[in-house]
Amino acid sequence: MRALIVIAVVAALALGTLFWVSGADRLVLAWAMEGQRTAQTGMAGALRALRAGDPAAVIPLLAVCFAYGFFHAAGPGHGKLLIGGYGAARTVGAMRLSVVALASSLAQGVTAIALVAAGFWLLGWSRERMTDTAERLLQPAGFAAIALIGLWLVWRGARAFLAERAAARHEHGHHHHDRSCSGCGHAHAPDPAAVAGAAGWRELSALVAAVAVRPCTGALFLLVLTAQMGVFVWGVAGTIAMALGTAAVTIAVALAAVGLRRGVVAGLSDGAERIARLQPALEIGVGVAVAWIAGGLALATL
Repeated sequence: MRALIVIAVVAALALGTLFWVSGADRLVLAWAMEGQRTAQTGMAGALRALRAGDPAAVIPLLAVCFAYGFFHAAGPGHGKLLIGGYGAARTVGAMRLSVVALASSLAQGVTAIALVAAGFWLLGWSRERMTDTAERLLQPAGFAAIALIGLWLVWRGARAFLAERAAARHEHGHHHHDRSCSGCGHAHAPDPAAVAGAAGWRELSALVAAVAVRPCTGALFLLVLTAQMGVFVWGVAGTIAMALGTAAVTIAVALAAVGLRRGVVAGLSDGAERIARLQPALEIGVGVAVAWIAGGLALATL
């Protein structure tokens, strides 16, 4: 078990280091930024047409907003880090994690809508003030929240590892086909049902909240412009389209993470007990990777 934890941590750190050292992150970022610039150009054209009173510009606006959200999510450091990491570390169904990915993207859009509505009509903030608030306060807070969830995964994994060792010390020197000792009636290994049901809605709600803290700057830009133009309702619609574009990426990451985890579990030869023993190693390894990457991004934005 100790070897599994060491391997998981080293592998997580090695993959993260390789991604950065190889320059793959910069290539992905360059591609995503180019896509965002193209979408922004289309967004500006659609907004000009709307201001001129062309109702046919609504569909192009929503389309380029969806594209912007997609490319924004494809860049490094988005909520997909948390969603994917959680799906790889914890036992959670593909549908449930996909719902969380969608909810987190929509909640992020709601944060942007609330910030602009409050800033524009209640506080009288300029676009620069709202963007500065998002970048200087909410962005590092969002990354810090993701890093904290990574540390929480490490803590859970370490606690489970210690519990497993404590259970091993209480073994009575004989094996049973069931998971309890007939001499004392106590279970000496994690129950597979408990492992399978470990990802509750309280935990998943924390994932949504961690992603929602940081609003998209593109959504802020769109919302402020449409508020100034008197067509704020289309800014809200465009923000929802952006959120759906973001969700397209995070849902794909969620499905990939759950599929990867299931593939690893399916390759285990001794079933539920081995799964329970592997769980702490997965949580510690993924938690270290999530905390390390998100923590670094949080520090970089300060």
